[in-house]
Amino acid sequence: MQIEKRRVVIIGSGPAGFAAAVYTARAQLNPVVIAGNTLGGQVALTHEIENYPGFPEPLSGMELVQKFQEQAERFGAEVVFDSVTEVDFTKGSPFTVKTHNTTYLADAVIITIGADPRKLKVPGEAELTGRGVSYCGTCDGFFFRGKDVVVVGGGDSALEESIFLTRFANSVNIIHRRDTLRAGVALRNRAEKNPKISFTWNTVVDEIIGTDGKVTHVKLRDVNTGETWEKPTDGIFIFIGHVPNSTFFEGQVAMNENGYIITDQRYRTSVEGVFAAGEIQDEIWRQVATSVGQGTSAGMSAIHWLEENEEHLQNLDEPVAVEA
Repeated sequence: MQIEKRRVVIIGSGPAGFAAAVYTARAQLNPVVIAGNTLGGQVALTHEIENYPGFPEPLSGMELVQKFQEQAERFGAEVVFDSVTEVDFTKGSPFTVKTHNTTYLADAVIITIGADPRKLKVPGEAELTGRGVSYCGTCDGFFFRGKDVVVVGGGDSALEESIFLTRFANSVNIIHRRDTLRAGVALRNRAEKNPKISFTWNTVVDEIIGTDGKVTHVKLRDVNTGETWEKPTDGIFIFIGHVPNSTFFEGQVAMNENGYIITDQRYRTSVEGVFAAGEIQDEIWRQVATSVGQGTSAGMSAIHWLEENEEHLQNLDEPVAVEA
């Protein structure tokens, strides 16, 4: 396996990763961005983005990611289409980051690998994602003006997003597998008083049905009686939690009880020289714009850390590759 020494390794190719890449590349640190299985992560799967500043006309998630990549590469970042298999931060800098093809020895690491929405894992979900299946009301609610939609979930996020969706949709039906909500009292009261919101209790979605590539129905099942039926809908929003992509970092950096990496205001992790930004450490906002800001901050923090510790680190202007 090839071994490469790098000043900065960025794990993840979403908005936070490319923002960090732009800043570290402009600092002439020649970062490598390990793209993973999907260039751009979750944003690349978004059909249209209308709320990213600077782009008055909508563009697809992949179009935005390609612009991020082009800008980062223009300043000297290298994008590698590979996936991380193992990391070792326990010995300090240089840190070991292994992929399928290469072992990187990095002076600094920025983790921006993100989190994935928890899926229902029912027929039709994957095929109709971006075609009526959404995991972000703030991102996609605008496209459902005058439509009838359903929301799956019963926690704070599900109710917050449902209330937001009433700005656009004619009706929002919340489908919950239990007979009581898990959300806080204040949110429950707001949702229950909203004339556009209704509830379907003790019910789960067994299938998402579409015609001509668009959602038209959901197949529902009563968990108590087993009765099934099809409900017409123009869209389905799924809010049953997120799963941070933090498996490789267990025992390496501090995480909270939900598996999100803990950072301070400068996006420093519990390990000096390792930083994290974007949805891998953000349980709240999960927006392209916020991830870009966090990636920018993490990149600048990494630059400052490298400058402050230069005498302790090997200074490599160009990556050095050897065969193991």
